[in-house]
Amino acid sequence: MLRTTEEPLRVSICHCHACQRRTGSVFGVQARFREQAVVIRGQSTAFVRKGDTGRSATFHFCPVCGATVYYRLDSVEGLIGVPVGAFSRTDFPAPSISVFEECMHPWVVLPDGIEHTE
Repeated sequence: MLRTTEEPLRVSICHCHACQRRTGSVFGVQARFREQAVVIRGQSTAFVRKGDTGRSATFHFCPVCGATVYYRLDSVEGLIGVPVGAFSRTDFPAPSISVFEECMHPWVVLPDGIEHTE
């Protein structure tokens, strides 16, 4: 089980191939939180995945259903990423940044006003 005690620092859409494979979709949507703002209880199964940049992230999955619960980027200390779908909230903040757009499927339409990075 996971819960947060603060709003996310950022919500992003990632189009990288690693996120596409991890989610089984055309992008991942995740929120980053300060590590101190995330309360994790229970067991998880961990898998280390190398991303498109060559950096690694450790993903933690529910051992019963296989859903991604959270992840830690090896290159970023003190933050935890959580897939937005793990919250089951329709009022969750919209993504503010889109990354790895060179891998974005051409039919994807992004929210107005989103920041674009390469």
